[in-house]
Amino acid sequence: MKIGLIGDSLTEGRPGVSFVNILKDKYPSFTLENLGKPGESVKSLHTRLTKTPLDTDYDLSFLWIGVNDVYSKLLKVQAQPIVSGHEEFQEYFTNVLELVITSSKRVVAVSPAIVGEKIENTSNKELKELALIIQFITNKYPDVSFLNMHSVFEKGLAKLDCSDYISTSVMGVMKDVLFYRNPVRIDKLSKKRGLHLTLDGIHLNSKGASLVADEYAALIDQFLHNKDATVIK
Repeated sequence: MKIGLIGDSLTEGRPGVSFVNILKDKYPSFTLENLGKPGESVKSLHTRLTKTPLDTDYDLSFLWIGVNDVYSKLLKVQAQPIVSGHEEFQEYFTNVLELVITSSKRVVAVSPAIVGEKIENTSNKELKELALIIQFITNKYPDVSFLNMHSVFEKGLAKLDCSDYISTSVMGVMKDVLFYRNPVRIDKLSKKRGLHLTLDGIHLNSKGASLVADEYAALIDQFLHNKDATVIK
């Protein structure tokens, strides 16, 4: 089975802990292609897939994009262009999804997870709106399923005392990439910052990576047993 994993730094696995590596250990006989790129926005991903089309023989693809269209607003430097609003997000996400559909028998569109572990903050309210847009788009395509990762993280953090820590320094993020590669060190820094599922409010620690891997694995297993299943959480 060949699986495409398309997205940003969360999919690439840096900074933080890679959920893709967890999946590779769980499915050693599968081909899992990590197509994550740091800083990717829905606009820049559209440019990337237009210039470099995907392989056309994926059994299943996961499309996880959009967090940087919100997170970048908190940064002093924007690495990639971001959408001007929800209407443009819907347009670009639809175009990206259709590019992925042409390469895959089945696609799972994943909503952005969180920007900060305080679920009620302004950024997360916007991510909740993006999740609704993505769900609306996916309902139009018979071979596309929707995974609400924002809801998954919201439930995972619901009963916890959450820090409002969010890394908004590009240099700080780069430091985490360079000096925090070991999951043990990542988890220690995460704990020091008062975080539960992330290293910095966005990227994953071990618990966050396991949470994402479990959600992906459930859909992979479902695909294997029922190729016509659609999952909405």
